[in-house]
This record gives sequence, C-alpha cells and structure tokens, in this order.
Amino acid sequence: METGTLIALAIYFVAMLGIGFYAWRKSTQDVDGYLLGGRDLGPAVTALSAGASDMSGWLMLGLPGAIFLSGLGQAWIGIGLIIGAYLNYRLVAPRLRTYTELANDAITVPDYFEERFRDKSHALRLVSALVIIVFFALYTSAGMVAGGKFAVSALGMDYLTGILLMGGIVVVYTVMGGFLAVSLTDFVQGCIMFLALVLVPLVAWIELGDGLAPALAAAEASRGLSLTQFIGGDVTLLAIVSAAAWGLGYFGQPHIIVRFMAIRNVRDMPTARRINIGWMSISLLGAVLTGLIGAAWFAARGGAPADEETVFLLLSKILFHPFIAGFVLAAVLAAIMSTISSQLLVTSSSLTEDIYRTFLNREAGEKQLVTIGRVMVVLVSIVAGVLALDPESTVLGIVGNAWAGFGAAFGPAILFSLRWKRTTRQGVLAGMIVGALVVVAWILLGWSATLYEIVPGFIASSLAIWLVSTATPAPTAEIQSQFDEAAVAAKGA
Repeated sequence: METGTLIALAIYFVAMLGIGFYAWRKSTQDVDGYLLGGRDLGPAVTALSAGASDMSGWLMLGLPGAIFLSGLGQAWIGIGLIIGAYLNYRLVAPRLRTYTELANDAITVPDYFEERFRDKSHALRLVSALVIIVFFALYTSAGMVAGGKFAVSALGMDYLTGILLMGGIVVVYTVMGGFLAVSLTDFVQGCIMFLALVLVPLVAWIELGDGLAPALAAAEASRGLSLTQFIGGDVTLLAIVSAAAWGLGYFGQPHIIVRFMAIRNVRDMPTARRINIGWMSISLLGAVLTGLIGAAWFAARGGAPADEETVFLLLSKILFHPFIAGFVLAAVLAAIMSTISSQLLVTSSSLTEDIYRTFLNREAGEKQLVTIGRVMVVLVSIVAGVLALDPESTVLGIVGNAWAGFGAAFGPAILFSLRWKRTTRQGVLAGMIVGALVVVAWILLGWSATLYEIVPGFIASSLAIWLVSTATPAPTAEIQSQFDEAAVAAKGA
C-alpha cells in the first residue's frame, strides 16, 4: 500500500482513539453516563450519530454493490429508508425522548418497555433483551465482514487480520468512552462518509466525461439487463415493495432510537431531523451513483471487481492521490466502525442492565455496572467476530436479516406503545414474539427472495399487538395518565 494512504488511515485511527480517551475522562463514572451519555447530546451529534450508526458498511459497500450488479431498481431501498427515517423522527423520536424520562428514567429499550407497562414479571424486559442479543450478534458480524473485505481490497491484508484490526480499534474506544465516545466518533465518521460519497461519484463522472452514456450502454449490453431501469421489466411491483419495506425497520432499531433517548431536549428534535434527513438523502444518492457510475467506469476502462461490494474501494484507489485516497477509504472504515460500536454498546447495555442487574445482581453499584458493561463489549465483539469468519458472506444480506428481525419484533411494539393508549403489556409481548418468529421462519423457508421478510413480520406483529391488546384488560388509569403526559410533553417536536 502507498505510504500516503497509510499515513491518512493512521491519522484517522489515532483520532478515533483520541475521542475515546476524551469520552473516558468526561462521562463514564456512572452507568447512565456510560450507556446513554447523560442524556446530553446536541441535535447535530444526535442526527449524524443516528445516521452513521444506521448506514454502516452497507452504505459504502452493500448498496453500491447492489446497484453495480442489478441497477437502479435497488435504489428503492434508499427511498424506503429516507421515508422510514423521516416518519421515525415524527412518530417515535419526540415521544420516546419524553416517555423514557417519565418512565423512571429508562436507559435501554427493554427498560422502557418494562417501565412503560409496569411489568413486574420482567417478561417484556427478558424477551426484548434476548431479541437484541440474538439479532445484534448477527448485525455486528455484518460489520466485521465489511471490515474483513475492506482489509483485503484496500489494505492488502488477509480477511481475518482485517476483522481483528477493525474489531480491536472499535472495542478499545467503545470500552474506554462508552456512549459518548460512540456518539462523537459517529459524528466525525458521518462527516467523513458524507464527503466521500459526494467526491467519489462526482470525480468518476468527470473522468468519464461524455463517455458516461455509451459506457452505461456497454455495461447493460454485456450483462443483458437495464441498469437504469427504475420501474418495470425486472423491477417488479413485488421487488419495489421488498426494497422500499426497509423503511419499516427504522421504528425498531435499538442502536438508532437510543439516540432519541439521549438528546438533551425534545425541542432539539426538529433540528436533528432536518440534519439527519438531509445527510441521509445526499449520502444515499452518492452511494447509488457510485454503483451506477462504477458499472460504467469498469465497462469503459476494462476490468471488474472480483466482489461487486468493493466497487467504492476500487474507485477510491484509482481516482485519487494516495494521501487523499486514504481519507476517502477512511469513510468506509467510518461506516463500518460507527455501526459496530453502536451495536456493541446497545448489546452490552442489554446484557448489563436487562440481564445482569435485573436477574443476577440487583444491588450492583454504578462502578461495577460500568465494568460489567465494558466486559460485555469485549465478549459480544468476540462472538460477532466468530460469526463473521466466512468471507463469502454478503454485507447486504446479513444486514437485511438483522434489520428485518428488529423491525418486526420492536417496530410495531414501539409504535403502538407510543401512539395507542389501549396497548397492553400482553399485546406488546405477543407482538415481539410473533414478529421475531415470522421473520426467522420466512428466512428458513427460503421465501425472502420473493418478499423481504420484514413485510410479513411487521404485519403479523402489528396484528398480534392489536388483537391481544383488545382481548386483555385495558391499562390502569395511572399508565394511561402517563401516556397523556408524554404526548403533551412531546408536542411541537
């Protein structure tokens, strides 16, 4: 690898570790600070932290690769995500921020469910914690796979070394600085990702010049499909529904909605929403153009990536000076590391708060819980690394399964609990179990190729919540009063 590229990447790594050290000094003395940053995030950090932890390696690798391989029909994923993210900020964010504070200052999603419904049996906490642990182990492994592919394509390392390098650095700054470190590094990483996703397709477009249209035509002819077809033909209505349905997943992603819980004031939510949706829209457009222009580039200049999910990496190395390329490649690292760190911390939070403190040691002190949280970060990273050992795994495929699992298990439960006063504890419990089981069954039966598993999972979960809530006794007057209080406090955001 070029010396300039190595220097740029070294600067990036040092910066991430420096942020971890800063956060360690500032906000890791108690469990609320370590796991939720003391609920003191500003709107810009909230927005870009949510965006960077959401987009992950699939934005830089999976989506451009899907566009490169199949064309603009895959862009419906991005459209669905933008709509879903906007609705998430409208329907979930303000009420969740106010409700988690009113509900005994809940700091995790399972904690919120238990406090929201006064569940003394701990069933809601246990089931939701298990969903988080299982699906995040899978989700985090997708980030490790992306790290391994990055190391092979961009650094010339072997796949396993890439997993160890990426996982090691993320674990260090997450263990040191907790939620604040994760959020601040996400903010920086979000800025880097944004710039890279503007630069790479723009420079490639300029380099191709008037040759873009004939190059695309040549790529289409060689593959026997229309890369620019947005609707119709191979892009069927069912395919559009499956792709756009990714947007349903937003309502149930713990690593995203936990940012809503941590923002310093609900009045900052509209600003965070505008920043996040703007960042998302431009970043997703850049990823789509990278895949499309990448197909034209390799058709015109010869050669092709051995793995279509590395098209962004290869264009970065070809188009830029080694030093600049190093910072562009750091954007891929940013996408990978931001999501891994968020997922590690949320899983650690559930293991610490929802399993250890609730079921094993209710008298645990603050320092002990912070220590347990750090140990859990390390353990989860090891499990995810083992799951990622297969280099043939696709980032988009793994992310899709985990995204659907959370979207179906938690999405309807979050929406109903925040928007329908009649929702009961039994209804939410049924919805989580049914949603998760339908997603897993759909995948195992091999039906995901026909219809994305989040669609039947989300519908089944919603029906279960409505039917069971209607059939069980209404929540107490105290619970309904708190619902009204949260709704009033969230007004205007």
